[in-house]
Amino acid sequence: MLQTQLNVGELACLVDNIAQTDGDYGTRIPALTLYRRSCATAPMPCIYGLGLGLAVQGGKRVTLNDEIFDYAAGQSLITTVDLPVVSYVTCASSIEPYLGMRLELDARVIAQLATEMEFSTPLQVATTRAMSVVTLDQGLTDALVRLIRLLGEPSLIPVLAPLIQQEIVVRLLNGEHGPNLRRLVAVGSPSQQISRVLTWLKQHYRDDVAMDDLAAKAHMSPSTFRQHFRAVASMSPLQYLKNLRLQDARQLMLNENLDAGSAAVRVGYESASQFSREYSRLFGEPPNRDIKRMRTS
Repeated sequence: MLQTQLNVGELACLVDNIAQTDGDYGTRIPALTLYRRSCATAPMPCIYGLGLGLAVQGGKRVTLNDEIFDYAAGQSLITTVDLPVVSYVTCASSIEPYLGMRLELDARVIAQLATEMEFSTPLQVATTRAMSVVTLDQGLTDALVRLIRLLGEPSLIPVLAPLIQQEIVVRLLNGEHGPNLRRLVAVGSPSQQISRVLTWLKQHYRDDVAMDDLAAKAHMSPSTFRQHFRAVASMSPLQYLKNLRLQDARQLMLNENLDAGSAAVRVGYESASQFSREYSRLFGEPPNRDIKRMRTS
């Protein structure tokens, strides 16, 4: 335990040396992003994809529908499918800023390594939530330290970064996050079938989507599909679809200067008033006011 705490402290120093002012820091390792915040932040709706997030100093909260996931220094959060969440820093100051990192994971690498490993306990078929918080162990923390240290040796990144990332996946599969990751890639499991539907939805959410067609894609009856979908994503398929559309509309208004009506049509809404109501419910303000605030801040 003491060694793990020391390694987390080293992680904090490494992140602090790179992220010296508030912001998000992409790195020469494309899957790795570092974060710094010197005060608590407002709740921000966003999409979390397949990846490992961790706090190395301070604290953060992620809410998934009505579920709350808090994690602090030395704790990690795994997301195994694309999930619409609300994320915000809860513990940070100018003296001790929030420092964090996120490592995107590759489902193909997870599947390949899972087939090559032997596990002491058989995988339970039960569908579980696609998000979990676990305390870092020494081996995983050490691998993360080595990954960030590698940023200081740019010429070695193309060769060594993939190897360390594979080690991180192996350690995740062998640890407490393992069952969730194994369910993601277990052929024919309910979690994998729901994951495939979520991937399809991410690509087609602007289209007219029939819930019964989604159930057919998962090879489930409509009632069984809804049950497993809610178990994985903590929301109904319709709620999930609305979240994807509203998140996309927000980005269109921010990045392409579309007005609310045009953005609503682009993402699949037929009613501008319904779009405005649902947007306000998710983001806390009507579209025009929210975008103005975002640009100002």
